[in-house]
Amino acid sequence: MTLTRAIPIHVHGAVEVLAAPLLLVAPFALGFSAAVGALSLALGVLLIGLALSIYGGQADRPPLPLTAHAGFDYALAGATVAIGLAVGLIARDLTAAIFLVGFGSAHMALTASTRYTRPLGA
Repeated sequence: MTLTRAIPIHVHGAVEVLAAPLLLVAPFALGFSAAVGALSLALGVLLIGLALSIYGGQADRPPLPLTAHAGFDYALAGATVAIGLAVGLIARDLTAAIFLVGFGSAHMALTASTRYTRPLGA
């Protein structure tokens, strides 16, 4: 185990499942506009789906390979940051921009710290 990749994939999935509802609740709690709220809801649903793709599948194999999961994680984190920046620059919704950029940055850090391997025998 290295310092930079210290988080196992099952912990990564659990953190994503616990964090994704923040994207679902934030538009209502922080008062995002309708369009930004819809984007946040869509990102939250995508993140929950991505997190749950680690588990299940046939014969205890995930429906999505771990390399694809890693790629989708980076893409989703980058999209969240980009949407946050666009919201701040175009819509001038500072609360939504700060939340989305912060959430995307945290997700990028989680993704960069995750060990995308399965234990032997799993």
